[in-house]
Amino acid sequence: MIRKLILLSCLLAASQSFSAPETLRCGNKIVETGMTMAEVEKYCGKPSSVMTEDQDIRSGNRVVGTTQIHYWTYDRASGQNAAILEFDQEKLLSITFVRK
Repeated sequence: MIRKLILLSCLLAASQSFSAPETLRCGNKIVETGMTMAEVEKYCGKPSSVMTEDQDIRSGNRVVGTTQIHYWTYDRASGQNAAILEFDQEKLLSITFVRK
């Protein structure tokens, strides 16, 4: 699990060097931030891999709760960058493209 987190962190850091649009094309459908996990799965199918991470919710320096962040990876066609989708509370927060 730790290795996966480190790998994901490295991939996300490496992807910051180029801008990541907030949409992903799945067939003839467009997935965009704000969509639910169910909507994304309906359009794109099951992800290639899934990772879940618990994160603290903070108010100033105090931890007031926790939330689960879900990372879905979609390996795409040859020549296309993989897409990592980040969800919080079942809602798509971001789409990042990384080199395979």
